[in-house]
Amino acid sequence: MCLRSERRKSRKWLKITGIIILVLFVGAGVYGYSLYKSFKSAVDTMHRPIERKHSEKRETPIEVSKKDPFSVLMLGVDQRGNDRGRSDTIIVLTVNPNNNSIKMLSIPRDTRTEIIGKGKQDKINHAYAFGGVPMAIDTVENFLDIPIDYYIQVNMEGFKDIVDAVGGVTVRNDLDFSYDGFHFSKGEINLTGEEALAFARMRKEDPRGDFGRQTRQRQIIQAVINEGASLSTLTNYASIFNALGKNVKTNLTFDEMVQIQKNYKQVGQNIEQMEIKEQGTKINGIYYGIVSAEEKQRIQNELKAQLELKLQASN
Repeated sequence: MCLRSERRKSRKWLKITGIIILVLFVGAGVYGYSLYKSFKSAVDTMHRPIERKHSEKRETPIEVSKKDPFSVLMLGVDQRGNDRGRSDTIIVLTVNPNNNSIKMLSIPRDTRTEIIGKGKQDKINHAYAFGGVPMAIDTVENFLDIPIDYYIQVNMEGFKDIVDAVGGVTVRNDLDFSYDGFHFSKGEINLTGEEALAFARMRKEDPRGDFGRQTRQRQIIQAVINEGASLSTLTNYASIFNALGKNVKTNLTFDEMVQIQKNYKQVGQNIEQMEIKEQGTKINGIYYGIVSAEEKQRIQNELKAQLELKLQASN
């Protein structure tokens, strides 16, 4: 039962992530009043502001109308009933229109760090469980030492056919393996939605373990963006936007999304995947991923450079 549950969550998250990024960078205002109306309705439903107006790590708020580099924290949440759930998928996007690129960083859910607002060390995905989006943002900001400008929270209970909605995806596979009833050969392969999600979920047969799985997840996300960049794939936009409205929360406004589509639409063509190197260990019988000070500094400096922030030693 747990394996099936984990499988469903992984499948839903990958579909959700790809289409959200697609909407952010190539979807808004692209053709016709009908698309505009559907998109605006979806964004109005999704919009959930948070109390702070901008990150304390910025002197002034960013302005996407002026093409400022910005960051997005993406949280995949398994929410059931009145239970807030945990953010088992954590991805940080840093977007720079000046070099037309996105850096996409996956943060492993077991990463041990300070939970801001709780005053203790714990797994980073517990921040959302303890304090929702605000605590998750504060904790990720502290861990990476960069401002988090926007967030996108996704409820796993939705979005079942997004990869297929963009006509499937093409990826380059570097590991020959079979998983979940499918065989994946080395080289360039074309994947349906079910195949893409099985491709991304495999972990145990990969000598890289969870890092290999994270790499494949980012491959699928990037492939969905590549497919979605062709406007002909958006034939199902009405149902896609309707599903977005039901399953996504964000502090991005409609006007900001329109400005992002206008000023940043080329960035989706250049996505660089990043990963954090960790050392797994057990503390009091609980597994954690430990990030060295040198590795943390490397990640922080790379993200700061992408956001055009001053490089300095972290606190």
